Amino acid sequence: MDTSRSLPLILSLLFSFPLLAQQADPTANEPEEPNTQFIEDLVANSAGDDGGFELTDDFEALSEFRRRPLDLNRATAEQLSELQLLNELQVSQLITYRERMNGLISFLELQVLPAFDLETIRLIAPFTQVGGSLDDLATPFSEMLRRGERDLFLRWNRTLETERGFEINENTGEPRYLGDQNQFFLRFRQRYSNNLSFGVTAEKDAGEPWRNSGFDYYSAHFYIHGLNKRFKTLAIGDYSINFGQGLVLNSGFGYGKSALVTNIKRGGRRVRPYASVNEANFLRGGAASIGIGKHTELTLFYSRRGRSANIVELDSTDLEEQLFELNSLNGVSSLDLDGFHRTQAEIDDRNAITQQTFGGSLRYEFKQRGHVAANFVQEQLSSPLILRPQPYNRFFFQGDRLQNASLDYSYRLSNLTFFGEMARSGNGGFAQLHGLLAGLSRSVDLAILYRNYQPDYQALNARPFAETFGGRNEEGIYIGLEIRPLKNWRFSAYYDIFRHPWLRFNVDAPSSGHEYRFRLTYWQKRKLETYLEVRQEVKGIGTDLSGLPLDGVIPRTRFQGRLHFAYNINKAVEWRSRIDWGYTDNPINTRQTGFMIYQDFFYRPIGFPLSGNVRFALFDTDGFQVRFYNYENALLYNFRIPAYYNRGTRMYLNLRYKGIRNMTIEGRIAQLFFADQETIGSGNQELPGPRRTEVGAQIKYSF
Repeated sequence: MDTSRSLPLILSLLFSFPLLAQQADPTANEPEEPNTQFIEDLVANSAGDDGGFELTDDFEALSEFRRRPLDLNRATAEQLSELQLLNELQVSQLITYRERMNGLISFLELQVLPAFDLETIRLIAPFTQVGGSLDDLATPFSEMLRRGERDLFLRWNRTLETERGFEINENTGEPRYLGDQNQFFLRFRQRYSNNLSFGVTAEKDAGEPWRNSGFDYYSAHFYIHGLNKRFKTLAIGDYSINFGQGLVLNSGFGYGKSALVTNIKRGGRRVRPYASVNEANFLRGGAASIGIGKHTELTLFYSRRGRSANIVELDSTDLEEQLFELNSLNGVSSLDLDGFHRTQAEIDDRNAITQQTFGGSLRYEFKQRGHVAANFVQEQLSSPLILRPQPYNRFFFQGDRLQNASLDYSYRLSNLTFFGEMARSGNGGFAQLHGLLAGLSRSVDLAILYRNYQPDYQALNARPFAETFGGRNEEGIYIGLEIRPLKNWRFSAYYDIFRHPWLRFNVDAPSSGHEYRFRLTYWQKRKLETYLEVRQEVKGIGTDLSGLPLDGVIPRTRFQGRLHFAYNINKAVEWRSRIDWGYTDNPINTRQTGFMIYQDFFYRPIGFPLSGNVRFALFDTDGFQVRFYNYENALLYNFRIPAYYNRGTRMYLNLRYKGIRNMTIEGRIAQLFFADQETIGSGNQELPGPRRTEVGAQIKYSF
């Protein structure tokens, strides 16, 4: 008998009963709720104050793994990363263990691995298996077509109150927005696991008029992955590309600082299908990955698409501004990112220029131990980008051509994972990122990351790990630590120190800062989860000093404490509660403080077709500087992370009905009320009165 195999297996069987109960969960067919902590941090670290967006591609992949679980004995590191439920240390330990043991015999062996606690194993159980059917190895294309799942989505949203943009303009006698208040979404998609996907997506935002072709935005894609060892990936239509750690090209969502303190390394497929509605963050054309030899892969791509851009007009009386406008007659001053085409000015900017993006990546794999890859990207604009002259954007890209090249690497050595990327732009700017992930013991994991992005480094689609957006003008060191001191307890923390050697928007001098975050979590399997978190950031900001041509820079402190509680009252009812408290302070202004509290109830009865959830939130802050981002359950794959600030309440109700075969019907109503505001929003989005009421409905038909 092989004692090296039997001992771990015997130990794991001692804990088998709770795990088997998880696999027999009768609610397993419910749509998965995404990693809400990751999404909250993604939005909170961005500049926006409203987090309504689509994450279709990222989280539909999880549903596919539920339908066809991933075989832990055959899955590559790339596939394990796509689960988005395992960090790099867990992936590394799993691959090392199965190589040493010649594969897993039982799913329960995962409990032997130091980084796999019972909570992690329970989390991945519905999406993974040990051993699979023979046809999982190489399913013919015809079988993928025949056995694929087909989904049709129809969604409608609108705000009941009338925004200013829909009111009659006294000067023109017509509304500023040329369309109605309804938002419509349509999507058909067929998938087989994560190997085959094709479909069409269409959307019309509120305020956008119907075009001659119907919807304002269309997207279509065809994608196949893993057809054979030579021809690995093909994407036609809309797709996304992710090279290295995001220094030259990342057209997906970038990971940054979050409560998942060791999730700092990028991974997953380099080419992915695109079926979402973000109208700026994708490529359109074709991409392919081809195997060259046993360990080498070549990825090539080409994209050509129209981009909305701000066209410069001659209307200034200022001499300096007139000079800028004259120099910019044949160019654009910025590339639009919001995707709105509601007013005549927005429609005029639609597809004002053509953007071509092409390049490739040559990657060598070290037998599941890691890789090294050389990447190249070139951008070409049909009209030059000419920015308004400002001190902070002195080193930003201007012109119509931009080249980027990089070398990225990753290597696993026992419990250590080294990774990084070094990049250079066509103007000579340099950027680099290097990281280390270490499993120090069975209960301690460490993450270290150093980044140095020079002020003159230029890339149009860079999304590396960073404090600010764009992968430029930043140097910093990040340290993350996770400790599992006792059963059901987890302590996680990070500390990040950074500096910006050149000016930033609204910051007229070099600046620096630091941030820390601590979280203590306790859970009981499928019953209770609670955590206490403390987070503080000190960062330089610009402030007006009378009589000086440039703003001064002062340190601003933002502090937030959080207590979160989730409890399963019974198999059908879950209660969640959260309290946030925080303040913002600087040396010359009065401290601003605030708090937020919400109560959630979820009703998911077994064997009954109707489920739902409800929230009531109360918040009181001194203004936008003290804001709290909180994930809101909404219609399937359509997420909202609004910022709670000022003084008021927010409530919503979601209902889901699955009583008709192959059909899911959803409805939602949400209302925001400000007790200290007479209007909501500004500009064309201003609402009269202190309330905003949103309603929506969605039908999903699977066949």
